[in-house]
Amino acid sequence: MTALSTSDDRNLPYDLVGIGIGPFNLSLAALADGVPGFRSLFLDAKPAFSWHPGLLMEGTTLQVPFLADLVTMADPTSPWSYLNYLRSHDRMFKFFFSERFHIPRREYDHYCRWVAERLPSCRFDAEVTALEWDEKADAFAVVHRSASGAETRVLARQVVLGVGTNPVVPEPLRPLLTDAHAGRVLHSADYRTYRARLAATDDVTVIGAGQSGAEVALDLLRHQDGDGQGGPYVRWLARTTAFAPMEYSKIGLEHFTPDYIRYFRELPEVTRERLVREQWQLYKGVSQETLGEIYDELYERTIGGGEPRATLQPGVEIVAAKADGKGYLLTCRPQQQDSLFEVRTSAVVSATGYTASRPSFLESMGDLVDWDDRGRYQIDGEYRVALDPRVSGSLYVQNAEMHTHGVGAPDLTLGAWRAATILNATAGRDVLPVAPRQAFTTFGAPQSPTSAPPATAVPDGAAATSSGTPR
Repeated sequence: MTALSTSDDRNLPYDLVGIGIGPFNLSLAALADGVPGFRSLFLDAKPAFSWHPGLLMEGTTLQVPFLADLVTMADPTSPWSYLNYLRSHDRMFKFFFSERFHIPRREYDHYCRWVAERLPSCRFDAEVTALEWDEKADAFAVVHRSASGAETRVLARQVVLGVGTNPVVPEPLRPLLTDAHAGRVLHSADYRTYRARLAATDDVTVIGAGQSGAEVALDLLRHQDGDGQGGPYVRWLARTTAFAPMEYSKIGLEHFTPDYIRYFRELPEVTRERLVREQWQLYKGVSQETLGEIYDELYERTIGGGEPRATLQPGVEIVAAKADGKGYLLTCRPQQQDSLFEVRTSAVVSATGYTASRPSFLESMGDLVDWDDRGRYQIDGEYRVALDPRVSGSLYVQNAEMHTHGVGAPDLTLGAWRAATILNATAGRDVLPVAPRQAFTTFGAPQSPTSAPPATAVPDGAAATSSGTPR
């Protein structure tokens, strides 16, 4: 076994160690940078920062405005803002004249890498292999390993998990996720890796009605020739009842505020579970622009009497899948009809989202975490995980709390606010102010119920409406 490093880091506890450096923990690292007397370290197994590399196609944009960067919604004066990134690259005028509110996804990835490479607290090529509670040190022990195999043990008074989420694939497709089918049956997370191969395939079936599914379908349509005759036949299937746009009204977006989180947290668990299912258009819909671009591509194919080499079919569930000659046979069930039909296709891209999972390094802490009856974290208002009373330190999570905090958990809009909330909790003081109210909408009963307004007097002989006011 590789000997552990005996560096000073190992002996002096950090105030906070973050495990995983995606946008959310990177936000926390950026906000913590320079806080007097606060020592933090952030670890990630990857050699460098990367954010959904399989979906960084040209022309794709964030679904949130550029102000939802790593820091601005909590600290607009931070040197780690997107605007300062533009200034550092001499691109302020170019950005100004481009009049962009939603920036390219590739640029957001580059901005995050710019921050990660400059923050001294971020350490890549550092795979966390163990997390334990050290009673003697009264701190968490975090063991991480470099690519060379060298292991280092550091202590932390508090730990925040930002390990991201894992791709989800429908159960019938899982047996086909093997090396024998690589590049032909895949999750959209790997789309860019196999993009050229898929574009040269005869027939590609895309599954999933979210933004990723729409972008993959659109990209494949654009790989067809101008007359639609070359390139792959594109089939877009989804279990949802419609290819629906993302809820993007100004009032609707107030579901991504601290106000809604506070309301959601107080609801009974059964109500929270139902709401997350019902609110799918808040976080699983497609931007109207992308839907419009798909329609325009299909419309172009009809010029001169042509027909699109494409099928768009919502309300369909994949119930079985198997290899069939050079391709695959999918058995499909329309959810609103009592019937089955089959589809033969050369390749399948499953754009079916992601889910939080329990990291393997947490196994040694398993008995000290107070899991709920479904094996999920129980999380308080400051994103602190419920632990055994023997643990005096605190464990926090980011983007693993949709069941307790609602649909804003994976959304970048709330990233800086959540990071500021965690930073204040871990520092034991208000490093950054967190505004108490942000929404015009009142969610649930008012905090301080007001009395009914006084009745309006009705003049003698005047008729009154049912509300008691004169007509």
